[in-house]
Amino acid sequence: MGRVVVVGAGVVGLSCAVRLLEAGHRVDVVARDLPLETTSAVAAAIWYPYRALPQERVTAWSATCLDELVRLADVPGTGVRVQEGDELVRLPAPDPWWRSAVPDLTRLSSPPAGYADGWSFAAPVVEMPVYLRWLLARVDELGGTVTRLNLSALPEPGPASGVDVVVSCAGIGSRLLASDRTVVPVQGQVVRLAQVGISRWVIDGEGPTYVVPREHDVVVGGTAEEGEWSRTPDPLVAEQVLARATRLVPQLAGARVLGHRVGLRPARPSVRLERVGDVVHCYGHGGAGVTLSWGCADEVASLVG
Repeated sequence: MGRVVVVGAGVVGLSCAVRLLEAGHRVDVVARDLPLETTSAVAAAIWYPYRALPQERVTAWSATCLDELVRLADVPGTGVRVQEGDELVRLPAPDPWWRSAVPDLTRLSSPPAGYADGWSFAAPVVEMPVYLRWLLARVDELGGTVTRLNLSALPEPGPASGVDVVVSCAGIGSRLLASDRTVVPVQGQVVRLAQVGISRWVIDGEGPTYVVPREHDVVVGGTAEEGEWSRTPDPLVAEQVLARATRLVPQLAGARVLGHRVGLRPARPSVRLERVGDVVHCYGHGGAGVTLSWGCADEVASLVG
C-alpha cells in the first residue's frame, strides 16, 4: 500500500483518513486548521442533507453515512446519539428528495399550528468537539498523523515527494488549493444555549431555522449568507436567530446563552468527488459534511485503490 497525504482536517478529511488507514495505506493529514478549529467544529450537527448536490449521489452517500453514524452511536466516546425529531414546512409538500435514505421517515398527521406538513424520523446528532477528538484518536490509533501546515498549493505526488496519492478535502480552502472558483462560503451563525430539557430536534424546512438538543446544550440556528467570509458573530443576527428558534420551540424562552459561533460552509454547484491523475478531490459538501462524510470516505478509499 502507498503513502497518501490527506489535505484538510475537518470531518470529511478525518473520515477519509480513517478509511484509508483501515485499508492499509500510510496516511498523513496536513491542514491549516486543526480539527477543533474547522467549520466542522461549529456544526450543530445533525444528519440532514443540506446545500449539497447532485441529489442521486448525495442520497447514496447520506444513506451510507446514516448507517455508520447509527453504528457509532453504540460506540462509547464518539459523541453520537440517535434522536427523534421533526421537519416542518408551511405548505403541503412531497416527501424530501432524500427520502430513500431514511427508512423510518413518517408523515405528521397533525403538524403544529402555522405548519401545513412535516415528517418525523430518527437522526444521528453528533457532539462535534467530542466526535472530532474521537476521529483524531482513531487516526492516531491506526498509525496516521495529523500536522498543521499552511499550504499554498496541493502537494505534488511522485517519487520526489514520496507521496503516491493526494486526497484534497480542504473545504473552503479548495477555492485556492484546487483553483476552483465555484467554491463559495455560505456563512452560518449559531447560538449555543443551556439545556432546558429538550430531547427532540426540530427543523423549519422553509429556511435555516433549527433547534438541535445535545447532552449538555442546545444549538440553534441559523443563517445561510452566500459569499460572506466573516467568522465574527453578529449580535443582531444572534437576536434574530434566537427569536426564530424560540417561535419554533417556545420552551427555549429565557434559556441561558452559552456562546456564539460562525462557520463557513464550503458550497459548490455539486460535490466534487473524482480522481484526476494521482489527486482525489473530495470537497464542496455545503452544509452536509457530517451527513456525507462516511459515504464519501468509502468512495475516496475505493478511488485510491
